[in-house]
Amino acid sequence: MQIVRRLCEAGFEAYLVGGCVRDEQLGRPVKDYDIATSAHPEHVQELFERTVPTGLQHGTVTVVIGKKPYEVTTFRREGGYEAFRRPTEVEYIDSLTEDLQRRDFTMNAMAVDQHGHLIDPFDGMKDLARGVLRCVGQAEERFGEDALRMMRCLRFASEYGLTVEQATWDAMSSGISLLRHIAMERIRAELERMLGGSDPNRALDLLAGSRALRHVKQELLLSGLDKETDWPPLSRLAETEHRLAFVYLRLGADPAGVEEDMTKLTFSRQQMETVKRIVAAHNILVSGLDGSTEWDGEQELRKMWIAAALAYGVPSLRTLREIYLLEAAPIRTEHLKFGSAAAVWRRLGCEWLEQMPVSSLAELAIGGKELMGHLELKGGPWTGRLLHRLLESAALGELRNDKETLLAEAKKHYENMQENDER
Repeated sequence: MQIVRRLCEAGFEAYLVGGCVRDEQLGRPVKDYDIATSAHPEHVQELFERTVPTGLQHGTVTVVIGKKPYEVTTFRREGGYEAFRRPTEVEYIDSLTEDLQRRDFTMNAMAVDQHGHLIDPFDGMKDLARGVLRCVGQAEERFGEDALRMMRCLRFASEYGLTVEQATWDAMSSGISLLRHIAMERIRAELERMLGGSDPNRALDLLAGSRALRHVKQELLLSGLDKETDWPPLSRLAETEHRLAFVYLRLGADPAGVEEDMTKLTFSRQQMETVKRIVAAHNILVSGLDGSTEWDGEQELRKMWIAAALAYGVPSLRTLREIYLLEAAPIRTEHLKFGSAAAVWRRLGCEWLEQMPVSSLAELAIGGKELMGHLELKGGPWTGRLLHRLLESAALGELRNDKETLLAEAKKHYENMQENDER
């Protein structure tokens, strides 16, 4: 409000606008404050000591107060749009109402003046009160100007618990193919916020109902979620990546498919690795069930669980247990053994992980050099294999994790490996 009042004192109009007004009215946390003004960018730069010319071509100057940035944008009218995303020209105007008229949804087309009075020319508060998301003016025009607004429509409806007004939904349905013009990075940003939001299940329902992901630039495995129904409550999983891993598991994805999909969507390498590890851990557990006709009680399942933890990390297995806890018939599958095995992993998986004396090679009391010196052998592929054998035995509690015990057992393990290789 310091910025708003300073602009007003200088003889200009200035208002808080958009999402900050919406969230303040709803009593929700505000992430960013945006200001609209009749002042042109050069006037804004003259009035404030610290400014950044972040978007002069669109009339936007960032004003820095303390260490916080605030976007100040001149009232504007937008000309034609290129690539169904960006305005080709911007014309400065003097009317707040006309500036608000170019915005996407009524709940985002509200303003607050320097005295705290709400200005709501398109009945945004009424729409919020009746739980409706509605475009400003003609929905076909708003979506035709910027096709990303269709993804934003789905996000706002899920995050704010709103029903999309019928005319707005119809316009989105008829124009959904325009999403092919939108950069995958933008699609990812909206998808990430939807799945990471307060109601990811509502987001999945809206994505399925709109079939939006079938119309983006590149073909995605995630587009198959429109064939899925009856999702368990994903909000029980705290992290966005964990929710995404569950979706991929439900869709039957493998790690390679996850990597391809998430690369197309421009997720970070760290996010991709987190999801891939969870999916890979699940897949290795399922393949382990195929390898044994009978389990030796819970002991065989414990070995499989700990082996997966050593391969893909304890955090991945903790998450996988949370995923298995989501529903009675976890991760739809025709695998007959999986249901009963998952019931055991749900019940004991966390306890087994906590009991592990060692969970990585870095924690093992010996390394490759000591192993080679003890066996008087040159290093080779056998070194890593043997270290992993010893690690697994130590993690299962079959061997103490101390140098003397591990070196004493190393020769036996090596001889067993040689015999198995000869077979």
